[in-house]
Order: sequence, then C-alpha cells, then structure tokens
Amino acid sequence: MNVRVKSRHGEANDGFREAAELKLGRAVKGFDAVDAIEVELDEHKTRRPDQRFRLEVSTAVRGRFIRVVSEADSAESALDDAVDRFSRQLLRLKDRIIDGHRKPADQPGAAEEEAAHAEVVRVKQFIMKPVSVDEAALQMDLLGHSFFFFLNAATDKQCVLYRRADGRLGMIEPA
Repeated sequence: MNVRVKSRHGEANDGFREAAELKLGRAVKGFDAVDAIEVELDEHKTRRPDQRFRLEVSTAVRGRFIRVVSEADSAESALDDAVDRFSRQLLRLKDRIIDGHRKPADQPGAAEEEAAHAEVVRVKQFIMKPVSVDEAALQMDLLGHSFFFFLNAATDKQCVLYRRADGRLGMIEPA
C-alpha cells in the first residue's frame, strides 16, 4: 500500500508521515483492494484555533471513492480523527459489498427495499420571488443552511448558492 502525504502550507515532517503510514496501514488491514491513499495536510489561519489543521484522506476502493476530512488544533489530532472516520467508511463499504454478494439477485422484495432507501420523505414547496445574489446569501445565513435555492433577479434563472468548505460561496446556475 502506498500512502502519499502532501502539505499545502508548510512541510509535513517525517514523524507525521510515518504516523500516517502506520495508522492508515492498520485501518486498511485485511482490505486488499486499497492500493494508494492520498493524505493532504493544510495548516491555515482561522478564528477557531481548534480548526487550524485540516486533514483530508482519500482513496479509491473497488470503483468507489472514499474521502474524509478532519479539522483539529494539531496535525496529530486531525490524523487520529481522520483515521477513525476512514476506518468506519471502509467498514461500511465492506459490509455493503458483503451484503451485496449474499443477497440473491432475484430475491423477492429486494426492489421494494432499495426503493425505500431512496424514498423522498419530505417535499417542500414555496413561492420563489426574484432576489439578488446578496439577498440570497443573507437569507441562507439567516436560515443557517449550507445552501439556498433561489430565482436570480439578474438572470431570471433558478440557481443554488452554497457554502464551500473554505467558507466562501459558490453558485450553481443552468447554462
């Protein structure tokens, strides 16, 4: 297994690299489908000192992509949290793979069970009045949501405004 450690701002020391390799090696033990794991460490200035280090662990396993993000006050704490989350994601994937092999393809009720997992449990309807992007951002913050669906007054198109991981805003609009 290959663990590649990258650092955005600064350099990850050898002790951190060794710890990442050791802990992630333990996490994937018994899971032979993992070839390479990407670890990206980012140290940034923030108002919250408990989120100074951001660690992202990602890998591809059997055609599926696993990605976990952890933020902490130290690189080691972020690594420990990310490894725990990564282990849980791998176990969930392993359980899904095993359960998928155990179920016969023509099992009665399997289609209904899968449909129940994709069932829409709530439908929300509202009248969309045209608003500016600034007004949509204000509404999103007031509601405490990470996204806001609105009718853009400037383009007269339905758009989605969302909060990115770096705290800035992104917008999705139709072509």
